Amino acid sequence: MRLLLIEDEEDLARPLMKTLRKQGYAVDVAYDGEQGYELAQVNDYDLLVLDIGLPGLDGLEICRRLRATKPHLLILMLTARSTLADRVTGLDTGADDYLSKPFHLEELSARVRALLRRDLRAHPAVLRCGGLTLDPTARKACIDGNHLDLTPKEFNILEYLMRRQGEVVSHDDLLEHVWDDATNTFTNVVRVHMGSLRRKLGDDAGQPRYIETVIGRGYRMFLPCP
Repeated sequence: MRLLLIEDEEDLARPLMKTLRKQGYAVDVAYDGEQGYELAQVNDYDLLVLDIGLPGLDGLEICRRLRATKPHLLILMLTARSTLADRVTGLDTGADDYLSKPFHLEELSARVRALLRRDLRAHPAVLRCGGLTLDPTARKACIDGNHLDLTPKEFNILEYLMRRQGEVVSHDDLLEHVWDDATNTFTNVVRVHMGSLRRKLGDDAGQPRYIETVIGRGYRMFLPCP
C-alpha cells in the first residue's frame, strides 16, 4: 500500500518514513502543504498522514479540499493542538483519526494499521485464487496451505494483482501503487520483483498458473478463481 506523509518537521518526518517503510508500505514525504496537496492530487494513495500546522497551505484546508475530490482517502491527522475543540475540528473537517503530538512511533504505526484494517472490511478478508490465499491484515500468503516467504514488495505486488483478478495491471500501475516516488521509473525494478515472485509461486511465464503476462500491456491474475 502507498502512503503520503505531509509533515514540515524533518526530525519527525524522517523516522516516521523509515518506520512505515520497514513495515512494507511505500511512503512519499512532503515538507509543506502546497507540495503535499499536489502529490495527493496527482497520485492514488491508500492513506494520508497529515500534520495540521504546515507552512503555506495548512492541514485543515488540505483535508477539506481532498474530501471534496477523494472522499475515500483515509486521513490520519497529526497536531500539537490537543484540546477537545481542536480534535472535534479536525474530525469534522474530514479526518478519519486524530493523533496529538508528542506520540510514540509505535502508536502511529498501530493507528495506520487500524485505519487500513477498517478500510479492508469492505473487501474480502482473505483473497483467494485457486490454491493461493493471501491475508492482507496478517500479511501472510500460502499455496495449498504452505507458507510463502515473500519480501514486502513481492507481497504488495501479489496483493495488488489479487485485488484486481481478471484485470490487466500495467507496469505503471504497479509503480504507482507499490513503489514510492523515490523509485527510478527507468529501471527494470518491476520486472525483477515480478520474476522473483513468480519463482516463489512456482509460476512459469510460458505456462503460468497464476500471473499471466499480457504482451505490451502488463500482468493479469487468472480468472475464474474460487
